[in-house]
Amino acid sequence: MDIATIVGILLGIGSILGGILLMTPDLGMFGSVSSFAIVFGGMIASVSVAFPLQEVMKLGAAMGAVFKGSKEKLGDEVDGAVEVSETARKGVADLESKVSSIDNPFFRDGVQMVIDGMAVEEVTDILTTRIDYRESRERTQADLFKNMGVMSPAWGMIGTLIGLVVMLSGFGEGGTDTLGAGMSAALITTFYGAVFANLFFLPMSAKILTRVAFHSTQQSLYLEAVRLIHQKKHPIIVREKLNSYIPPKEWKREE
Repeated sequence: MDIATIVGILLGIGSILGGILLMTPDLGMFGSVSSFAIVFGGMIASVSVAFPLQEVMKLGAAMGAVFKGSKEKLGDEVDGAVEVSETARKGVADLESKVSSIDNPFFRDGVQMVIDGMAVEEVTDILTTRIDYRESRERTQADLFKNMGVMSPAWGMIGTLIGLVVMLSGFGEGGTDTLGAGMSAALITTFYGAVFANLFFLPMSAKILTRVAFHSTQQSLYLEAVRLIHQKKHPIIVREKLNSYIPPKEWKREE
């Protein structure tokens, strides 16, 4: 579980509720089923038009991935790659016995290609293609959330306009006494749209893009490791080259 995401959402909700309670004890005035239906239903309708249905159907899984934490550290990935490079210098048989213990499937596949005798250019081309298309798939998820964040306030404004029309249509009957209450109800949809966009969907899009960047760096590190293993480079050279992918404070030296 990603603690930062949970804390951020709870902090945002707490800030909103705290601000409301400082102004009025009546939280009920901010509840509106019709406003929620207009904003959320309209937003889903918009993304359904903008994206293929198969991508929209993955929305729940993508949202779950945002809350999923990760303990992966690039420094540990470098250590693992150096260990594999040490084994590779002993011979193909030793490397073949080692490959099943590699946890990362991308790195494991790359090492298996080396064992199978593929040329370094072919290995590089295959793994680079995998990186590119993984990025494309994950960026589509980020774009989905970004569009939801853009469309939520727009549908909030549509709901506000609907509320204003309803309010003004009965203005002559209720007089000015109903104007304030009607305006308040009309603005709730804008409030919902702004909260959905700025507390949930736009931050989720940014979170996914951050993870896309991390996974790209991680896989680029593994790609370089596979190339160095293919060339049977010394573990010292492997570590020094792979250290380029991680912050200097995480660097280690081969003894």
